[in-house]
Amino acid sequence: MMKNSLKKSLNWSLIVAVITLVLAAIFSIVSTAVLSGVSWGIGMMIVFFIVLTGVISDTIGVAATAANEKPFHAMAAEKIPGAKQSVMITRNADRFSNFTNDVIGDIAGVISGTASAYVVIQLGLQMGYEEGSNVQFAISVLFTSVVAALTVGGKSVGKTVAIQFSTEIIDHVGRLFYFLEVKLKITIFKDNKRKKKGNKNNKRK
Repeated sequence: MMKNSLKKSLNWSLIVAVITLVLAAIFSIVSTAVLSGVSWGIGMMIVFFIVLTGVISDTIGVAATAANEKPFHAMAAEKIPGAKQSVMITRNADRFSNFTNDVIGDIAGVISGTASAYVVIQLGLQMGYEEGSNVQFAISVLFTSVVAALTVGGKSVGKTVAIQFSTEIIDHVGRLFYFLEVKLKITIFKDNKRKKKGNKNNKRK
């Protein structure tokens, strides 16, 4: 049992590392492409959007760990869209929260820092100050502090909201996953129970 759980943990860690590498590269390229050539005002809005993405992702991850399966089983019995997906989210809360909090959240944190540096340089140049000047350094410290405060404060509020409204949040996420699976044919979670039942029936035969 210990070996199997350790093996699964290592496999999951490897998968997360690869996904993080790919997503970080994609988001970094996209953010750099979007920021290049834009004014510092638009760049600042992009930074705040990245911060908001990290906060929302963290909130969803906490909600997944705080939510209970039972309400979603009742919804699934009534065939409410997204209920089965919500059950799978709560059942795999550890991995789901690991992805939303650590992968998406950390990537958003790194990219927001890089984007903040770009915005500071653009703002300094527009104000007529050379790169590396004392004024630009002061702007950098101020803007970085504001971004950090918004990130930490936003996640703190998000955790409170996630714990109080975990069922509602996961219900909405489940509906989103339902839309992705039914309309776009993108499966987020696979139902392992069906596979196990199929394997048992094959063994009996």
